[in-house]
Amino acid sequence: MARLPLIDPDATSGDVRASFDRMPVKLNIFRMLAHAETNFIPAMRFANSILHRQKLSHVNRELLILLVAQWEGGAYEWRQHVPIALGVGVTQRQIDCIESGKYDGSAFDEAERALLAFGREAIEIVRVSDETFAIMRKHFGEQEIVESILTIGFYMMMARLTEATETDLDAAAGMVVYESGRRRSR
Repeated sequence: MARLPLIDPDATSGDVRASFDRMPVKLNIFRMLAHAETNFIPAMRFANSILHRQKLSHVNRELLILLVAQWEGGAYEWRQHVPIALGVGVTQRQIDCIESGKYDGSAFDEAERALLAFGREAIEIVRVSDETFAIMRKHFGEQEIVESILTIGFYMMMARLTEATETDLDAAAGMVVYESGRRRSR
């Protein structure tokens, strides 16, 4: 049971209500986030920009999100993003490797290994080493590097939201929400 009551979407108004009305599924994470009414719309826009507008590939984005969920113990994010990851081309083998903390194996190509090493350092020690940063730059441009950092930070925040409040897990509906946001982003 969540530590805070979930916001009833029908009890909201204005932009928050309009946002809920557009959602095909009103996930508990959004119902918890809605407590921060002034932050809700900016957070939703930021999430949408991460999911649908970044130069960083969908596969690389989902690898980072799953990495964050695995490192941060983000059960909610893991449950919602595994189907999205599979839907955009991440393999089950890659998901299994991330889940078990194996990031250097043959399941990942050289660029993906660089991305995961960069992500681990950004999560664990914040200041990425010169060596890891240099390897990341060999495979990714400046925009993708900054997008990677923003993706990591956002999903660390969401993991903290769901874990600190013990937000109840929903059935996996992430792909439905993802596809709905993709259609609106066009």
